[in-house]
Amino acid sequence: MTVDNATDVMDPSRDMSRPGDRKVPPFPVFDAPGTPEHVSDVSSVYREVTYARAIGFRPLKMDIWLPRKAAGPTPLVLWVHGGAFQLGDRRQLPFTFAPDSVFRLLNEAGIACATADYRHSLEAPFPAQLHDLKAALRYLREFAAALNIDPDRFGAWGESAGGHLVALLGLTGNRGDLEGGLGAQGHASSVSAVVDFYGVSSLEDIPPINTPGGLFPPALTAAVPPGRSLQPENMLVGGSDDLELLAAASPVSYVTADAAPFLLVHGDSDGLVPHSQTDLLAAALANAGVEHDVVTITGGDHCFSGAEDQLDTILATAVDYFSRKLGTP
Repeated sequence: MTVDNATDVMDPSRDMSRPGDRKVPPFPVFDAPGTPEHVSDVSSVYREVTYARAIGFRPLKMDIWLPRKAAGPTPLVLWVHGGAFQLGDRRQLPFTFAPDSVFRLLNEAGIACATADYRHSLEAPFPAQLHDLKAALRYLREFAAALNIDPDRFGAWGESAGGHLVALLGLTGNRGDLEGGLGAQGHASSVSAVVDFYGVSSLEDIPPINTPGGLFPPALTAAVPPGRSLQPENMLVGGSDDLELLAAASPVSYVTADAAPFLLVHGDSDGLVPHSQTDLLAAALANAGVEHDVVTITGGDHCFSGAEDQLDTILATAVDYFSRKLGTP
């Protein structure tokens, strides 16, 4: 350092906060996919991909599972995990599912799969979760050529809270006011088919969960602010019981004739999200003339617990639905 520079740096009269005094390199909004890991003869996986950054929050991550034997651009399905908007991450499937089964089965059918994290309800209230997943879809279209995926053939599949969110993706593809501003820009966030496993469709019509000893054990609720409702639907909208906020976060509020086709799968013995939630969405889709199918699983509780002997068929039905709606290479 020269004497002149040293004097300049140490000069107390210089206001370092003025524009032009400090040059900060631009922060990356997202990262490129990186290098895939070959996990089997069927799949290659890009892991820990940062698809969006948001000031004040953790980076948002996804894993991208690609079929190794695909010759041309493949369709893609975005998988969205459940967890009452409060728990879970992209790598965890329901306890009744075999590990990685959803991702593997899609790849075996020649369909790519991205599994994305999103902000939980104590991190940010709705519509942050929808904004995150729309950013994930835009990211995948940004890198479609590099990933050998077809940006015009995207679907979304989710369970429980994830079912609620993929329903919203299928219903709000043309809602610019719900895009959010995160991540890659200049791409659509729409999907062409939705598979919704036992998702919530109307937050106003969810009965309170009454479990002996409380909804969650104390070791899970220690970080929840005192007095905050533990009901998932209220937590999603910032702890409020305001009916307008609950309606604004409900898929049934967004049904229009241009919605994507839906496959709704729900157990008839679901004690957490009653089958009536699927009935409400199916009725709204029918009234709007939207193509949809409902599959009711006899004896199925939440996560299809109690109907594990049907699980292979249930998953195969979902994969076949995407194959028919999105096509394969």
